[in-house]
Amino acid sequence: MNPFEMVAVIVVAVMIASVLRARYLGRASDGEPSPQERAESARLQEEVKALKERVKVLERITIEKENSLSAQIDDLRDR
Repeated sequence: MNPFEMVAVIVVAVMIASVLRARYLGRASDGEPSPQERAESARLQEEVKALKERVKVLERITIEKENSLSAQIDDLRDR
């Protein structure tokens, strides 16, 4: 077997292996996500929701501190 035939056989073997892996370990043939993918998606959606809430709280704290800081600076100037 010459080197070019060997490369062709390796490429075909890798292609077949990737198709089989995708079929049996990945998504089902009808395009529906697997139960593990659905669970992971739901978990990630909940995590994103929680992180958005945390960002809202941090933004509110930051804005409150900016307002109170500027008010304190104004009070010091007025003295």
